[in-house]
Amino acid sequence: MSRRTIVAGVGMIPFTKPGQSDDYDVMGAAAAHAGLRDAGVDYASVQQAYAGYVYGDSTCGQRALYRLGQTGIPVVNVNNNCATGSTALWLARQAVESGAAECVLAVGFEQMQPGALKGAWTDRPRPLGRFDEVLEDTFGIDTDVPRAAQYFGAAGLEYMDKYGMKAETFAKIQVKARRHSANNPYSVFRTPLTEEEVLAAPTLYGPVTRYQACPPTCGAAAAVLCSEEFARAHGLRTDVAIAAQSMTSDLPSTFDDRSMIKVVGSDVTRTAAQNVYEMSGVDPHDIAVVELHDCFTVNEVLCYEALGLVEEGGAEQFILDGDNTYGGRVVVNPSGGLLSKGHPLGATGLAQCTELVWQLRGESGPRQVEGATLALQHNLGLGGAGVVTLYEKVG
Repeated sequence: MSRRTIVAGVGMIPFTKPGQSDDYDVMGAAAAHAGLRDAGVDYASVQQAYAGYVYGDSTCGQRALYRLGQTGIPVVNVNNNCATGSTALWLARQAVESGAAECVLAVGFEQMQPGALKGAWTDRPRPLGRFDEVLEDTFGIDTDVPRAAQYFGAAGLEYMDKYGMKAETFAKIQVKARRHSANNPYSVFRTPLTEEEVLAAPTLYGPVTRYQACPPTCGAAAAVLCSEEFARAHGLRTDVAIAAQSMTSDLPSTFDDRSMIKVVGSDVTRTAAQNVYEMSGVDPHDIAVVELHDCFTVNEVLCYEALGLVEEGGAEQFILDGDNTYGGRVVVNPSGGLLSKGHPLGATGLAQCTELVWQLRGESGPRQVEGATLALQHNLGLGGAGVVTLYEKVG
């Protein structure tokens, strides 16, 4: 990277269930304002803005940011499925690193509707059509089950068959998520769950029960990125920086290998993570805290391996040993993750960023991971896009 990119400010609003939130523009503006206030800069200092959302008409970003003022800066609207927030962050980082801008705002928001995700258009090819083909060839398609639950449920069945993992072990992921989420005032679900409750919930597909799928959520989050020179010139904090970042899309193996594990992004994640480790020179075992894309409990398990936190086939023992939580080797999703904090699609990547910046600053209260100097973020969108970001504590 040619210039160090500083995360000068972050902000988010509490996540809520659909129907209980403000409109998207109010949420987006509130998160952007929180990020700017945290950074200590005015909106007038921002030279570019990237606004991420999935469900909404074009130029929703302008509608939200115009609440902060009409300064004439470029506002780029971003839609990259569930990786939308991190894609906005990736673009903002590129703008700063390249010298195209000194101070950039990334904001993500989502005003979701209840129920499973569904496409808005039925008169044109589905972007996930090739994903459906692999599902049809390997497990068949059940038209009564939400497609995302089938993708990840089938990947869970494949993993169980390959490594002998028990269905009960997947449930432990949500138990951990709720335990972490109880300490996060921004989370939509903060009530603890037992393993028995998770397993007794209605089954969606394979090992995935209703409690093992992230809920539709409304919310917003933001980050202010700037060059180190800009931060020092304006008296901003420079204690958290992006050490490395990589964004990848699908590879031939996603479809050619007829593996649902690969269909749901394991190779996308692995490639992005390896890029980040090579760019930074960091060993994944040196990372103390991770926010990863646990849209389903299955995906958290798959990501342990794809991110290099454990060896292939080692996820179950990692979970059983408690190495994925406080007192273990690495704290995964201290925020509660998508499973419990919630998953407003456009906001998720920037909410992960916010949590990790707070962790590196030592500002996470009862969620604080002691001694964290490196933090890893993973955000995945089927279709596909994977973004892995490594943050470092500076000085």
